[in-house]
Amino acid sequence: MIFEYSDIYQSGEGTPHNAAKPGDIAATVLMPGDPLRAKFIADNYLESVNEWNSVRGMLGFTGLWQGKKISVMGSGMGAPSMGIYSFELFSHYGVLRIIRLGTCGGMADEVGVGDLVFAQASSTNNSYAGQYGLGGNFSACADFGLLEQGVAAARGLGIRFAVGNVFSSDYFSPYCAEGDQGWEKWARMGCLACDMESYALYCNAAYFKKKALTILTCSDSCLTGAGLSASERQTALANMFKVGLSFV
Repeated sequence: MIFEYSDIYQSGEGTPHNAAKPGDIAATVLMPGDPLRAKFIADNYLESVNEWNSVRGMLGFTGLWQGKKISVMGSGMGAPSMGIYSFELFSHYGVLRIIRLGTCGGMADEVGVGDLVFAQASSTNNSYAGQYGLGGNFSACADFGLLEQGVAAARGLGIRFAVGNVFSSDYFSPYCAEGDQGWEKWARMGCLACDMESYALYCNAAYFKKKALTILTCSDSCLTGAGLSASERQTALANMFKVGLSFV
C-alpha cells in the first residue's frame, strides 16, 4: 500500500525527513542530488533565502530568482532517497513541479562531456514501480511542457544538449560499469546517459499527477573515459543551473 502523507500527518506539521512548514516551499523545486549543491545554488543565485530543512543533512531553501519564488533541495543518491523526498514534496507539501539537476555518464556519441541531457524518459533496472502492482513495466516519462521549456532555454543560451531516454541504474561504479560493460546493452536500446534518480522521480510525478523533468550534465563518458576537470565542471554545472532557473 502506498501511504499518503497528507493522511498521516497534519497539514501544519513536517514529515520525518522535512521540517518545512506550510508556505515554506515554492510550487517549483530544483533538486540536485547533493545537498551542498542545493546550498550553492541558494547562496550564489537566489536572494532573500530561507533555509527550511536540514533534517539528516538534506538541505532545503527557498528564495527569489529575478523577483520570483523558487525552492531548491537535495535529493540524495539513488531511487530510494529521491523516492522519499520527491514523494513528500508532491504529497505533503503540494509542490507542482520538480526539476532534477544532476550529473550523468554519457553512453552515446552525441553526448559529449559537459553537454546537457534532457531525460525525455527513463528506463531502469530497479523495482521502484513494483509498489504500484501494475503487473507490467511502467514507462516513466518527463512532462512534455517542462521538456519543451527546458530545451528552449538551452537553445536560447547556446548550450549543447541532447534529448532522449536515460538509464536510471541502481549501480554506481561510476555510472557506467554495471558488470562487464552492461551499460552497452542499454546504450544499444537508445539510452543516452546513465543516472540513478530519474526513474523514481518520474514515477512519483505520474502517481500524483504532478510534473517533473530531469536535466543532467554529462560529467563522464562511458565511451571515451573522458571526464570534466574541476574548472570544466564549474562551467558545465553553471549552464545546468541557468536552465533550471528558467522554470521560475
